[in-house]
Formats: sequence, C-alpha cells, structure tokens
Amino acid sequence: MGTHLITGAGSGIGAAVARRLAERGEDLWLLARNAVRAKALAEQFPGARTLVGDLGTPEKLSWALGHQPLPDRIDTLHHIAGVIELGAVGDLPAKAWQRQLAANLVAPAELTRLLLPLVRAAKGHVVFVNSGAGLHAHANWGAYAASKHGLKALADSLRAEEHGNGVRVTSVYPGRTATPMQESTHQQEGKDYDASRWIDPESVATAIITAIDLPRDAEINDVSVRPGR
Repeated sequence: MGTHLITGAGSGIGAAVARRLAERGEDLWLLARNAVRAKALAEQFPGARTLVGDLGTPEKLSWALGHQPLPDRIDTLHHIAGVIELGAVGDLPAKAWQRQLAANLVAPAELTRLLLPLVRAAKGHVVFVNSGAGLHAHANWGAYAASKHGLKALADSLRAEEHGNGVRVTSVYPGRTATPMQESTHQQEGKDYDASRWIDPESVATAIITAIDLPRDAEINDVSVRPGR
C-alpha cells in the first residue's frame, strides 16, 4: 500500500484519481484550501487524511504544513488543482495573471520543494496534471497557458534534477475534460456546455494510474490525453 498526496481531490480529475486509489486501499492525504473544504473531503473519502493549505497563497504553504502532521513518505505527489481566468492580453489585469501563476505554477513548485524529502525517501513519483494549453497557447488563454507552459518547465527541470534520486516525474496534458472547471471555462467563453462531448475524468485518471503503476525500469515522462470519438 502506497501513500499518495493529492491536490484538487474535491472534483473532476483529482476526485477520479482519489477514488481509484481509495478503492485499492491506498493511504490518501488530500490537500484542502481551508478547514471547511478539508471536512468535506474527509466525508467524501472516508479514511483519508487531510491537510490544509491554500494554493492561492504559496508563500504561506511552508508555515501551514509546518503546523500539521505529515506522512513519513510520499509514494506519489499529484498536482491536480488549478484555476483558469480567460481574457485577452490587452484586457487581463495583473491580478488575474498573479492568481493563475500562483495556483497553477508557484504553488506546485513550493509544495514540491516542501515535500520532496518525503518523495525521495520513497523513491516516489511526482505527477503534474498540466493541460493542452501547456503545449499550445490560443487567443484569450495567455495567462492560463503561460502558467501551464511554466508547469511543463518545472516538471522537466525536476525530472532532470531528481532522476539520480530515483524520483520519477510525469506531466499529463489533458484536452477538454468534463469537469466543473470545464463548465466554468465554457461560461467564460460564452458557450453552451455539454459534458458528453469531452473526456471523462476517469479516462484521465486511467492515464495517471498507468504512469504511477509502471514498473520501476521505465518512466512515462509526458502523456497527452485528447478527446476521442
């Protein structure tokens, strides 16, 4: 049984990954932004332990984690939480850039830094759930895409730095996936939302579970998951 720390476990891809691991009897640690969300996660995933830390203020994560018990080791660290605010470069204010860079890039970097000794102890695996926008930027997606392009750079650097320590690093690039975040994105785009058109979060979870279950003689560095049909 492994120990797995997951951000974004409340819904969408994060919830699908947490469910799959819980069904296998794995040890789950779920990060919530506040105590109310932590209580909800504990009810959603009986037996899981929760940690409180706001990814929107990454500079406070060190203090938050320093005042809570942590696992002795982390076999997989899953960065799945994220935020999105669309807007043209000519219109989007600095605070919108800062919110997305903080939650989508700086927080994963800081959380990885703080937990890396526990991942090293397990010769574990760090999974970054990125986005198709982390590979290609489109109009009105500049800030979000910039945060996700940065997340790719973070993952690539971490992989090069930690390979000798036995730590594996995988970036997953889902296309549009049927999640609450996708519904919000459609609202920002002024489009009707039809979940049946997009990837089921369970399919992305399958790709993630495949990567972490891969025998130790191999490593999946990058995997793109695109809508089928």
